[in-house]
Amino acid sequence: MLQISVEDSEIGPGEAHRWHLVPLTGGDPAPRRMTGYNQAKHFTVAQHAQSVDEPIRSYVAASFELGGPVDLDALAAALLHLVRRHEVLRAVYQPLGGDLGCEVLSPGEVALKHVYAGPLETPAEVDRHLHDAFKEVDTLSWPLITMGAVVRPESTTVWFSCDHLVTDGLSSAIAVNDITTAYRSLTAAGTATGTAAGPEADRVRPARTDDAAQQPGSYLEFSRGQRRANRAMRADDARLDYWRAFRDRNGGLFPRFPLDLGVRPGRLYAPTAGTERLLSARQVEAFGTACRARGGRLSMGLLAGLAIALRQEGGPEVYRGLVPVNERGRGVYAESMGWFINTLPIEFPVGPRAGFGEVLTAAQDAYGQLQAHAGVHFVKAWRLLAPAEYARLHYWPHAVNFYSYIDFRRLPGADRHAAQRARLHVWVSGCNGLLQWLHRTDDGLFVNTIHVDTPQARATNRALLDGFTRVLTDAS
Repeated sequence: MLQISVEDSEIGPGEAHRWHLVPLTGGDPAPRRMTGYNQAKHFTVAQHAQSVDEPIRSYVAASFELGGPVDLDALAAALLHLVRRHEVLRAVYQPLGGDLGCEVLSPGEVALKHVYAGPLETPAEVDRHLHDAFKEVDTLSWPLITMGAVVRPESTTVWFSCDHLVTDGLSSAIAVNDITTAYRSLTAAGTATGTAAGPEADRVRPARTDDAAQQPGSYLEFSRGQRRANRAMRADDARLDYWRAFRDRNGGLFPRFPLDLGVRPGRLYAPTAGTERLLSARQVEAFGTACRARGGRLSMGLLAGLAIALRQEGGPEVYRGLVPVNERGRGVYAESMGWFINTLPIEFPVGPRAGFGEVLTAAQDAYGQLQAHAGVHFVKAWRLLAPAEYARLHYWPHAVNFYSYIDFRRLPGADRHAAQRARLHVWVSGCNGLLQWLHRTDDGLFVNTIHVDTPQARATNRALLDGFTRVLTDAS
C-alpha cells in the first residue's frame, strides 16, 4: 500500500458511482456511550473551527483496483459489509456534557443508496471528482464515511473516504481487505449478481444479516476501557512523571520541528504534498540487516537516521519528537477500524561525534522508556499538565517534530496490495509545519510529506530527505 495524494495516483477514466450511507430509523438517537480521547478532542477542534468560520478540512481515504468486469450488486454488498462490520462507522456522534458521546446504529439500521454520477472522461476529471468526494466527509455531520467507484470495462477503482474521527492509517488497509474479501466471497458464491447502473439505480439497498465473518473488537469498547484506566488520574499522578519530565526539559508538551520552514507563529498555510521512494527493496533490506547487526530494529534505525539528518542540517544534539503508537495489539482489536493511536514523546542524544550505531542504541533505549508509559493517553496528559493551553489551543501550536513509520507489508491483505494498486490518501486543507509518513512496501521505503507551501519549507524538506537517505545508505 502506497501513501500518496489522489492526484498522483493515475486513476483511469470511467463511469462514476457513489454509495451513500443512510439510516433506516427516524431522528437522531440520544448519545449514550462515551467516545475515545482522540475523538473528543478532534470533535471539539471542528466545533471551534466552525464557530469562528475557519474550518480546517481533512480526510483519510483509500483506493484500490478490482480486475475484470465489476458486479455492482456484489460491490455494494461488500461496501455495506464494511459498515456493518465496524460499529465505529455506524456511530452517530453528539456533544455530551462538555465531552463527546455517541449512539451506535445496529447493522440492520443502515443501508446504502446508490447514485450513478456519470462519466469521467479524463484523468483530470477523475482527480477532481475523487478529491471533491473525499472532502465531503465532515467531522460534525453523519455519516463519516463516503464510498464510490470508477468503473471501466476491464477494471474498477473502488474508493472510500473517512473523517479522522473514525479512522487512522492502519484502518484504511483493514477496510480494503474487508471489502475485497467480502466482494470475492460474494462473487464466487453468486449471492449478489447483476449490475445497477444509471439514474434508475437510485434506491435504498437493505442491510444483509448473514455476516459469517468473525467480528472485530469494538473501538468504542476499547475507548471506554481506556477512559476507565485513566479516569482517576490527576495532575500529580506518578503515571505522568514521564510526560512531566519531557515537558520540563522541552519547555512544553509539543517538541518544535527544529529547522526553518519560513513560517510565522500562529498562522496556518496552504499545504503541498508529495511521495517519493527513498530506498529500493534491496536497499531497505540491507539497512534492516545493518540495524539488526547493531542490536536494533529497522523502525528505530529510521528514527536514528532522521535524528542524525536533522542534526546535520542544523538541528539540536538532543532529538525530541512525538511518535504515534498503534494500540491495537494482536488480539481482538488487530483488525478493527478506529483511531487506535496514542501519541507519545521521545528524546535521546544525537551528539555531533555520535555514530549511527550509538544513536540507534540511544533511540532503541528511548523507545523502551516510551513503551513503559504508553498507558497514559496524550490527550489526557495534555489536559492535566497544560490545562490552559489545552482549552485555548485547537491545533498544534507550532511546527511539531513528528516521526511515523508503517510497514504496510505486515497488514491484512498485504499480499494483494501490489496487484490492487492499493493507495492511502491523506489530506489537510491547512497546516503550520512539516509532517513525514515513512512507510515500507514490497517496492522499498517511501515517504509521504505534507508541509507548508513556502520556498523555505520546500528547500528544508529537500535537504532533510537527501541527508536522511545518505545516512541510511551509509549505515548499510
